[in-house]
This record gives sequence, structure tokens and C-alpha cells, in this order.
Amino acid sequence: MNFSVLMSVYKKDRLEFVKTALESIVNQTRKPSEIVLVVDGPVDTELGQWLQNYEEQNKMVQIIVLEENLGLGNALEIGLNRCSYELVARMDADDISVENRFEKQVNEFEKDENLSIVGGQIEEFIGSVDNMVGIRKVPLQHEEIKEYMKARCPFNHMTVMFRKEEVQKVGGYMEWHCNEDYYLWLRMCLSNCRFKNLEDTLVYVRVGDEMYQRRGGIAYFKSEAGIQKYMLAHNLISFPQYMFNVLLRFTLQVLMPNKVRAFVFKRFARKEAK
Repeated sequence: MNFSVLMSVYKKDRLEFVKTALESIVNQTRKPSEIVLVVDGPVDTELGQWLQNYEEQNKMVQIIVLEENLGLGNALEIGLNRCSYELVARMDADDISVENRFEKQVNEFEKDENLSIVGGQIEEFIGSVDNMVGIRKVPLQHEEIKEYMKARCPFNHMTVMFRKEEVQKVGGYMEWHCNEDYYLWLRMCLSNCRFKNLEDTLVYVRVGDEMYQRRGGIAYFKSEAGIQKYMLAHNLISFPQYMFNVLLRFTLQVLMPNKVRAFVFKRFARKEAK
């Protein structure tokens, strides 16, 4: 099965990290048929020039340059429309895919033609992959994923491979501050798509203290509260669960200082890396 890899790069991405991410894609045991990379607005001159040269030297790479920053949801939707194949794998520009990630995911689609998404686990690191600091575990089977979705995002976005048709039939990627993926999975759930996560780590994810800052503040809370409101309106959660979810997020994202939020996430939302 041929498949595409969909990535987005923006002004805060560093050239050395982008290089490493792309290397982890092209050196897979099962290589992609194409890489569609969206440059979401102006980027560093060195990064922009390197990407241009990279595209010229690699026939499998297609780079789409947007004149202004449109946000991740819009950038991914533009890129998705340019993907040539039915299977599309997501990848972030500063992470590292495990070398047999795509082989494992394609195998799942070959075994079950009814699957819409296959994701997996992530391990988070600071600096280098020798310094793993946490693991984000997500549920494996369809019904477990649907239940988990009522409380938290059930996929690690940078790990997913999905059927393009299944994503497009629910409207594709749409802009929703920091929750473009969660919003998409909810719409796919309502469309009776079939979900699966592998128990294996598929991607090593680069993190830092700024991750916890991004997970806080009024803007992030409003985004999360909007997701909860959407689930309530579509009968995915009850009103009591809606109230619990919103109050929990208000406490975590608005009331807590960054250092306390970091401790809570590390202690309760992540497993300790071995």
C-alpha cells in the first residue's frame, strides 16, 4: 500500500530538528511514497533555503509554501488535499519516528480494511532520545478509545496514520486552537469510523518546559471548553461529565501556575520513562 506523510513547518521550527524528523521518515523500514510538507508562513531564511534544496534533490518531496501563517489546522487541510494516496501518516517537524513505525501501521490497514485510524504510543525526551522523561499511553481498542475520548484526546496526533477519504468525509482538518486533532477525532467518531492504537511506541517526541506553558492560559482553556461543549451538544458526554471536565480544565489551565501544572501533568498524565 502506497502512503503519504503529511507535515507542517512554521517559524518556530529549528532546521536541525526538521532535518532529524525527515531523516527518521526516509530511513523507515517501509518507506513513504511521498512527503507533503506545508511551510505555514514565513520561516527562517536558512530553513527556507534548505527546504527548497531538499525538495529539488528528492522527487518524493512536495513542499507547499504559504505566504502567511494560517494555523496548523488550515495548513494540514491544504496539505491533505495535495496528498496523492489513500493512506496518510502525520508527523511533526521536531519529533523522531521509530524506524519501523510505518511498517507496523500499514500492516494493520492491510489486515483490516475497516480501520480509519491507527495511532500509537509516544515517549517524550528533552535534548536527546537518551534523556526520556515521560510516556503518554493511549488506549488500544475501538471501544476503549471511544470511552477515553469523553475525557481526553485519545490519539497522539504525531503518530496517526489514517484513510484520507474517512477524514475528508467529515470535513477534514479545521482550525481549532491547539485542538485541531481532537476536534477531528470527535467528528470521525460521530461518523462511525473505526479506531485503533498500537501498544508500541511509534514516535519520540521533543518536549520542554514551554509545553506546559502552552497547555495553560485563557485561550487554551476556551479551546478545551469548546471541545467539551461540542461533545455535550452531540450527546457524546452527559451534562455532569461536561461540568466535571470543564471545571477540571479551568483549575489546571487557568488557576494553576506553570510549575504546578508541570508537576501535575508529569505525575498524572504521563508514565515515567524507563
